[in-house]
Amino acid sequence: MDTLPTDSTSLLTYIAIGLAVFLVLLAWYILWKGRALPGEHVFRASRLSQGNRLFPTQVVISQSSVTHFTPQWIGKLEASIHLSHVSSIRIDTNILFSDVFIETTGGHNPVVCHGHSKSDAIEMKRLIEQFQSAFYKKEK
Repeated sequence: MDTLPTDSTSLLTYIAIGLAVFLVLLAWYILWKGRALPGEHVFRASRLSQGNRLFPTQVVISQSSVTHFTPQWIGKLEASIHLSHVSSIRIDTNILFSDVFIETTGGHNPVVCHGHSKSDAIEMKRLIEQFQSAFYKKEK
């Protein structure tokens, strides 16, 4: 009733197969957690930027809010700001990537989005300003 292989090469084969299956499952999990969110205006940070290697940060801009979404190994970190509470948007452009700072009217720490392309950062700012203008025109 000995079900374990006695030959060392077959034991190493089982270990190698188990390790390969584990690595494939790990790669699938990382890609699944970093998948693009649904929505029309979704901006994903580059995996090549600092802090976004495994799980890239995403920013979803809707007509009523800005949501900063960061996946984690277990769960997620999500910060949502209503457009009426956005006071300013600052873009810090580096050599390869841009950082977007979204400051709120409460003066709390800004929402910081690292690792976006320059064109994405400019488009994020444009969309927020466009949606804010439409929001305040609708209120009057």
